[in-house]
Amino acid sequence: MLSEDMAEAANQECPILDKVYEDQTVVGISGKKVEFDTVKFVRCRMEECDFSGASFCNVVFDKCDFSNCSFRDTYWKNVNVSDSKGDGSQFCNSTFKWVKLLDSQFHYGNFSTAFWEFGEIKGCNFRESFMSEVKFKKTVFSSTDLAGTDFFRTPLKGMDLSECVIDGIMVSDQFTELAGVKVSLLQAAELARLMGVKIV
Repeated sequence: MLSEDMAEAANQECPILDKVYEDQTVVGISGKKVEFDTVKFVRCRMEECDFSGASFCNVVFDKCDFSNCSFRDTYWKNVNVSDSKGDGSQFCNSTFKWVKLLDSQFHYGNFSTAFWEFGEIKGCNFRESFMSEVKFKKTVFSSTDLAGTDFFRTPLKGMDLSECVIDGIMVSDQFTELAGVKVSLLQAAELARLMGVKIV
């Protein structure tokens, strides 16, 4: 059982290795500093769980719901998340390397001060999420809803957001975050309005 394995791993500081969990629900369980390696979660639900300081390597989340959980200060490497829901979850100060987020929801998710490298985010919903002071390195966004997302102090230079929804994104008063970002013609008009430019 996932709940028992998490409790044991947290108490004994041992990793969870080579496991497959299907159709399981855990509520209020601590996964702090637990190491998950080569683990697959299928249709699992995690409610009010704290994974602060945990690591996820070679992990798959398929059709899972981990909304409103804490993943602060976590480390993710070679992880695939698909058809899953992480609305309101906290990912502050986390590191993501070779991570794919596909067709998943992170409405109100907090990714502030995170580091992304070789990531792929496709078909996701990040509406009104927080991505302030994030560092993106060779990370690709496509067909993703970023409306209302806070990109304060997050350099977007070189990133192609032309296939994404960027209405109402938030940046600093100097708009330095937008320098070098790639957008479509319609998006450029939206950003111009954000900067106070009147198009006639």
